[in-house]
Amino acid sequence: MSSLARKHVLVGVTGGIAAYKSAELVRRLVDQEAIVRVVMTRAAREFITPLTLQAVSGHPVRDALLDSQAEAGMGHIELARWADHVIIAPATADFIARLAAGLANDLLTTLCLATEAPLSVAPAMNRVMWDHPATRANIDILSRRNVHILGPDSGLQACGETGEGRMIAPTDIVSCLNETPSTGVLQGVRVVITAGPTWEPLDPVRALTNHSSGKMGYAVASAAIEAGADVILVSGPSFELPPPGATIHSVKTANEMLAKVESQIASANIFIGVAAVSDYRPVEASRKKLKKGQETIRLDLVRNPDILASVAARADGPFTVGFAAETEATLNNAREKLLAKGLDLIVANSVTSDNNPFGSDHNHLLLIDAKSDLDLGRDTKSALAQKLIIEIARHYRAKHSTQDT
Repeated sequence: MSSLARKHVLVGVTGGIAAYKSAELVRRLVDQEAIVRVVMTRAAREFITPLTLQAVSGHPVRDALLDSQAEAGMGHIELARWADHVIIAPATADFIARLAAGLANDLLTTLCLATEAPLSVAPAMNRVMWDHPATRANIDILSRRNVHILGPDSGLQACGETGEGRMIAPTDIVSCLNETPSTGVLQGVRVVITAGPTWEPLDPVRALTNHSSGKMGYAVASAAIEAGADVILVSGPSFELPPPGATIHSVKTANEMLAKVESQIASANIFIGVAAVSDYRPVEASRKKLKKGQETIRLDLVRNPDILASVAARADGPFTVGFAAETEATLNNAREKLLAKGLDLIVANSVTSDNNPFGSDHNHLLLIDAKSDLDLGRDTKSALAQKLIIEIARHYRAKHSTQDT
């Protein structure tokens, strides 16, 4: 049975072109046996009719705060109390700004202030609006208030531009709502997580790095926090918003990341190395910008420290989980890495034309131990992180149960 079965889900629809996707979202929630009510803003009515949403939800749609019949019994408070989860999809830049400001000037913003249910928003807007500092600041405010930010996705937009700002697919929203880990599976557990790339300087303006965005590591940190863990996040350069509740340590190079991990690892119960750490660095970085002149130049590299192996080799080391991005023989190569480094678990993903996780909101993960493997499937990184944390908690508890007997 779906975890959404018999749950009360309040879907808020705001005035963006992505409102047409809200009907599919409601239908898919109903398919999960959720009980769905819909609240629209007045602007949303310009994009989709209340009758359509009533037809797919099976219940009347509310769109007015001062509805004399409903408000005779403080209807907006009753609706706020009724909800087990509130999801705003699409959430426009205007609505996000009003929500961040704490306004209650229509039914939907009032409900968001009056409810104690978990609140999620699925942003949908033009790519420039999404990148605007005001919007990013508002998203940061909501994140710090434990509002779940689902997406946005990248791709062709209704305005004809291409970029980040599309509302994520209704199936992905349902997956995020359906895969919330059980509260407390990592309660009282201290987890150190690395995320993002490392930058190895060539000169004052250039560096060796990779395509990692930090999205997967930040999603894992968020899922661990939701599961009750005390999370320390050691992050290379990333534009991702810090997960609310995590202690953040920002680094650039592999040596800096190793030093910060070593300063935090003694009291850690679990270490999850999601970061894409550069394998090599220049023997010596130039103090001045390297000028273009010769047709070819020689670059001498030296191997970077192996952070995963270093943590796993500690006599009092934590339960250690690594990540492996492979372009071929994914399962075999990842298991070899697991055994060579002495890890407890390794999470593998293939980097192919069909699944390139770098910079994407989606991934396909395979969880591997010494004897078995579990395909976690392809999903949003946030949904995969939630599945992954449940599995890591299960393996961690099993290992400690065995050690204690």
